[in-house]
Amino acid sequence: MSGYINVFRRTEMKYLVNEEQYRKLKKYLDTIAAVDSYGKTKINNIYFDTPDFRLIRTSLEKPLYKEKIRLRTYGKTDDKTNSFIEIKKKYDGVVYKRRISGEYESNYKYLLQNKMVAGDSQIKQEIEYFKYMYKNLIPAMKICYDRIAMIGKEDDSLRITFDSNITWTTDSFDLKDEKYGKQILEEGWYMMEIKVTNAMPIELARKLSELKIYPTSFSKYGRGYTQMQIERRKRIANMNVVTIISEQPFATGVVNRCGA
Repeated sequence: MSGYINVFRRTEMKYLVNEEQYRKLKKYLDTIAAVDSYGKTKINNIYFDTPDFRLIRTSLEKPLYKEKIRLRTYGKTDDKTNSFIEIKKKYDGVVYKRRISGEYESNYKYLLQNKMVAGDSQIKQEIEYFKYMYKNLIPAMKICYDRIAMIGKEDDSLRITFDSNITWTTDSFDLKDEKYGKQILEEGWYMMEIKVTNAMPIELARKLSELKIYPTSFSKYGRGYTQMQIERRKRIANMNVVTIISEQPFATGVVNRCGA
């Protein structure tokens, strides 16, 4: 784990945007913001949770305070790829994100095997405390997506991101594995986030209203977890149906008298 540290405090507003809304909004956004130097980026995440999914279950209850921990990389990943261990906290609508970087293999082992790594910082101590509070953290879900990020031309604290092709899986917890999982959004939809340290520009707010783009509650991990639970219930229901059918006695000696 290196000494590269990021600390963010900002308000994040989320929106679901269809293809037509995206095209019209993008024309306006191009006048006030620019796509960052990375262009479209693949973002890969492993969300860690307790075996009973305590973190995401609490989050879905929409408490005043909630938190999560994840391991993130950008683009194609190998053992030496720079990665970020991120703690994301949300209190009363304000998001606090603290992260520290290091090689992917090292950070993965640190979270999964509790293997100590070099370096120390306030954020690392917070990560240690997080692991102490939520014992037995395990990889719970892998979520990947494509992102276009824009930064305000006059106010670089304004950030707008569009995420598409959002997939989740529990079949693999290795970010080096590029296999896609199950889609969270239907084709042609984007999850947009507007991130500001102060207030949203008034003209941007007017444009959103004009295009009928309204804030929504959206968590990628939450959506993936909900879909996973629905699939689990369907499997259990199907298993019960099969069991009931298999336990029915076979009728013997029955003559079909239709048409007799």
